[in-house]
Amino acid sequence: MNDRIWTIGRILKWTEGYFADKGLESPRLDAEVLLSHVLKKQRIYLYVHFDEPLQPEELAAYREMVKKRVMHVPVAYILGEREFMGLTFKVTPDTLIPRPDTEILVQATIDRLKAMPASDDTALHIADIGTGTGAICLSVLHYLPQATAETVDISPAARAVAEENAEQLGLADRITFHTGDLLVPLAGRTFAAILSNPPYIPEADIGTLAPEVCTKEPHTALSGGADGLDFYRRLAAEAPQMLAPNGFLAFEVGIHQARDVAALVKANPLIGKTEILPDYAGIDRVVVAWRKE
Repeated sequence: MNDRIWTIGRILKWTEGYFADKGLESPRLDAEVLLSHVLKKQRIYLYVHFDEPLQPEELAAYREMVKKRVMHVPVAYILGEREFMGLTFKVTPDTLIPRPDTEILVQATIDRLKAMPASDDTALHIADIGTGTGAICLSVLHYLPQATAETVDISPAARAVAEENAEQLGLADRITFHTGDLLVPLAGRTFAAILSNPPYIPEADIGTLAPEVCTKEPHTALSGGADGLDFYRRLAAEAPQMLAPNGFLAFEVGIHQARDVAALVKANPLIGKTEILPDYAGIDRVVVAWRKE
C-alpha cells in the first residue's frame, strides 16, 4: 500500500487481489469482514460508501490486520470474536473457533430438551465436555432459560475464555466451570444431556489441514488419536452411567465417523437407541444416543 488516497472500494479491491495471490480461500469476504470491523460498520456499508476515504488511523489498523491474515492467522483470531447461533463469542488461540456445523449439535440438543416431559428445573441440567469457548453450552442456555450446565475443559486458558463469554452473555449464574480430563470432574453427577465436540481429527491428517487450522488452532482441540476416535471411546464407556433415565448423549463427529461412533455408544448396555443427523452439506455430523428408561 502506498500513500495515495485509499477509498473503501479501492482498498477492498487491492486487498482481495493481495489475499488471492497469497492463496487465501475467501479473499473478498476476508477483506470485507476485516474492514467492516475496523470501521465498526455492517458489510453493506462498504458498498453504499464505496468512495469514502479511510482515515489514517483506520488505514493503519487495517494494514495490521492484513499482515496477520496473510500469515494465515484466522479472521476470528484477528477480530477476537466469532458469531455462533446468533450470539457473539470471544475467541483466542487457546480455543477452537466455533464452526457453523456445530450449530447442528446445539439445535438438536435444544429440540430434544424441549421435548422432555415437564418437570422441575433440575431436569434440564446438562454437561459440555471439552467446552472451549463455551459456544455449545452457552447457546443452549441462552435459548433454554430453564436449563443449567456444567462444563469441563482440560485447558485453564480455554476455561477462562468460556467464563468470560458466560459473563458477557449474562449466563454466568446458570453454569459451573471445571478444569480437568473429560468426565472426571463431574463424577457422581447426573445430567439430562451430555454434549461434546471432542478432538476428532486423525493425528496423521492434521498436517493436511489448511494452515489456518493446523498451525494456528490448538493441537489438543484437533487430535483425536490415530483414528480420531480416542475421545469417543472414553465418552461411550463413561458417559451413559451419568445420564438420567431417558437422557441423551450428543456428539459432533468428523466425516465418515458417525457410524463408528454410533456403534461405540450403542455397545454400552445402558444405551437404548441412537440417531445420526446430517450437517448443512448433508454429511453425517451429529450422533445422539439415548439412555434406556
